[in-house]
Amino acid sequence: MFFNRHTSLRLHEEHLATVQLWSRLEQVIVTRVPEAELLDTLRRCAAALDDEIERHFHFEERELFPRLAEAGEGDIAELLAEEHETIRTAAQALRELLRLGQPDAAAMQQMRALGLELAERLVAHVQKEEMALLPALEDLLDEETDRELSLAYAAS
Repeated sequence: MFFNRHTSLRLHEEHLATVQLWSRLEQVIVTRVPEAELLDTLRRCAAALDDEIERHFHFEERELFPRLAEAGEGDIAELLAEEHETIRTAAQALRELLRLGQPDAAAMQQMRALGLELAERLVAHVQKEEMALLPALEDLLDEETDRELSLAYAAS
């Protein structure tokens, strides 16, 4: 889909990067690469997810979901916010496992499972945002509001 609004376009670009990164993690997990490569990929994914949670999720929750609710699209805003919380919980569990230093076999298995869970959840979440949130923003935002939001997001 082509987006006219800067806010939608920026979020779309981040969605593409998220899908690419987490699809790479899925590939690393299922092909059973060496443990060091898996840990490195998990750490990169966790760091990217921390940024996504801090910037992307907060921006949507603070700036976009209330606008959707005011426009009568509260159901999708509520669903996406619930998914954010589920993703945050799984991300915290992964962070805790990654802090173990040199994990044992059981911890590695848990990380693989969490990595796959997060990959699945994030890709599904991105798909919902691409199909519902971004098209709604295209209709909802006027040029001035879009400019203000895109500048605020860039500064965050």
